[in-house]
Amino acid sequence: SKVSFERGLNTRKGMVFFMNREAEKVKEITENAPDPGHSENENQTPPPESAKPKEKRKRRFGDRKAGYRLRTINVMNKFMPYVMPMRCDACNTFADELDVTNADRFVKSQIREGKKNFSILHVILAAYVRSVAKYPGINRFVSGQKIYARNDIQVVMVVKKKMSVSSPDTCIKVWFEPDDTIDDIYEKFNRAVESNKGDESSENSFDKLNKILCYIPGLLLRWTVKLLSEMDYWGLLPKKLTDLSPFHGSMIITSMGSLGIKPIYHHIYNFGNLPIFFSYGIKRHVHIKDRDGNFISKKYVDLKVVTDERICDGYYYASAFKYLKKHIENPVLLTTPPDEVVRDID
Repeated sequence: SKVSFERGLNTRKGMVFFMNREAEKVKEITENAPDPGHSENENQTPPPESAKPKEKRKRRFGDRKAGYRLRTINVMNKFMPYVMPMRCDACNTFADELDVTNADRFVKSQIREGKKNFSILHVILAAYVRSVAKYPGINRFVSGQKIYARNDIQVVMVVKKKMSVSSPDTCIKVWFEPDDTIDDIYEKFNRAVESNKGDESSENSFDKLNKILCYIPGLLLRWTVKLLSEMDYWGLLPKKLTDLSPFHGSMIITSMGSLGIKPIYHHIYNFGNLPIFFSYGIKRHVHIKDRDGNFISKKYVDLKVVTDERICDGYYYASAFKYLKKHIENPVLLTTPPDEVVRDID
């Protein structure tokens, strides 16, 4: 009927008006968000000039700011994001124990050389970056139900400004290069961590963005997040926002060992494009027999990982994790750059 038609038309006009208004809010948030490269209290280490690809890859239709679309990947991998459209559909869990006896000695030697706060965390991060250099497939991501190879290495971590129950959390994001040594990892990561510790009232770029978003009333904020998710699906989120977002990056890591407990399986997020979550626990001592039947003392750290299975197959993941374990257990290999940085397929 004419009345029903007019009601439907008015409803559609109302929805168009609402979406336009929400788009204006997103634009305002983007314009007002702190510049991640120029914050007084920085929550991330922006990629230096040397981090840019030595050989500029020409951007093609379908590529994104964060990475290029994989066009030669096998058909099964192409199909999986449509069978498992959400990241929570595609979670695989992996657990391993790491012999950190040599790594613990290495950490102590680095501290004696004057590297304040050097820890097993830096060894794990350096081993991960070295694994990406060898197996770049673990640095892919799924967005808009397509698989992409990321242009850089971004590591996210939640940190406390002070080690107390009441102290607020904040997020840091650090950019690394595939040819970084463990010294480079230490310098870049510590710079980001130290700039976020101290006064609990201080705010970094991530905190300021959160505060801006929380000014939006609850119901409208819900629609704003949906709009942001839709923009992310189509690759329309401004790079300024994705650089600040803790949900966009190569991997996220948490140290349960710093809390004195064993690691957990931490979920990965549907929002954003993070494909891997690392969690490691407290060091433990184990007495084992050597080949001669003598008891020797070893130190172990338990590692638990949640992955997005859509970015690569199990054999590839297994190869990458074995390579990661090898370098954690022999950290001296991380003191020099890799012999070769492998580029992902096209």
